[in-house]
Amino acid sequence: MMKTKLLKTTAVTMTLILALGLSACTSGNSKDSGKDSSSGKTAQTESDSKNNPDSKEEAAKLYQKLMQKENDILAANSKLWEKVFLAANKNNPMIEDGTNYGDFLLKTIDGAKDQFSKDELKTLKEGAEEIKKIEGRLTVLEQKYPDCGTKPGSGDSVDASEAGMSTSDNKDDKSTEKSSAISFPGFKGKDLDGNAVDSKKLFAKNKVTVVNFWFTTCNPCVGELKDLQALNKKLQKKGGEVIGVNTFTIDGDKAAIKEAKDILSKKKITYKNVWFATNSEAGKFTSGLFSYPTTYVVDQKGNIVGEPIVGAITAKDQAKRLNELIDQAIENGK
Repeated sequence: MMKTKLLKTTAVTMTLILALGLSACTSGNSKDSGKDSSSGKTAQTESDSKNNPDSKEEAAKLYQKLMQKENDILAANSKLWEKVFLAANKNNPMIEDGTNYGDFLLKTIDGAKDQFSKDELKTLKEGAEEIKKIEGRLTVLEQKYPDCGTKPGSGDSVDASEAGMSTSDNKDDKSTEKSSAISFPGFKGKDLDGNAVDSKKLFAKNKVTVVNFWFTTCNPCVGELKDLQALNKKLQKKGGEVIGVNTFTIDGDKAAIKEAKDILSKKKITYKNVWFATNSEAGKFTSGLFSYPTTYVVDQKGNIVGEPIVGAITAKDQAKRLNELIDQAIENGK
């Protein structure tokens, strides 16, 4: 059973929102959508799956349609899926590249089957099986058209204003953003090698710091690590850096730190990852995050710049907005 620490529970619970890149618009569907089971989507999914795109553009469109179907399956029975992820074991193997997410869901459901009625299990298993089919189709598309999309969840996002840290409504008004500046919550923690990290000193030495919140079994989180590594190299030339915060490692959980380091090593990630205490200001802040990955841009004064990037940065629009925030953070320090 997963440890009951709030941060770890929150992280796994929110997998149903972003582990497959759920966007806020799915929760804004009509009330009827919340009553639908996954079975009603099967015929339509199979119909889409039979389509054979003749170009990268067609493949990209089909890819997005299939991704949306995954989103709809989880959103239609969000309460049930929330129970599944609350019961999930943090020590489940990470979702490696190429692993079918449907299989991961089926395994998680089986481990929590005692918590559900017969009808609820049927609904969940049907949903997971449908996601498994979709994932198989996505894999075929990625193999035939490597650039048609990204891995499940990559780049999908929710409305940043729903992340709880919205600043100015006018993103182009720098004076307004400065006047409503929100400081990133301070912390004194350690990196995954045990070296002390003080947020005040960390932000002060950088012209810009990109803080990325992720966790070990979050598919889009792991999927964007290489992009963050590339970004870190670019930022170093500008006097900045990327900092990762794996929420499973909060409070210095040794097992979680080992798992995180293993993943980072496999992905050849070298930028700093840190942890801090649950009861610190940063720890309390982290417990309020509602989806993963979430990325904040912090200027040299320690202030959060603009709105957070909610969802993986691998999508072009996400990357564009992130770069705009980075440039703004550097400008703030002049």
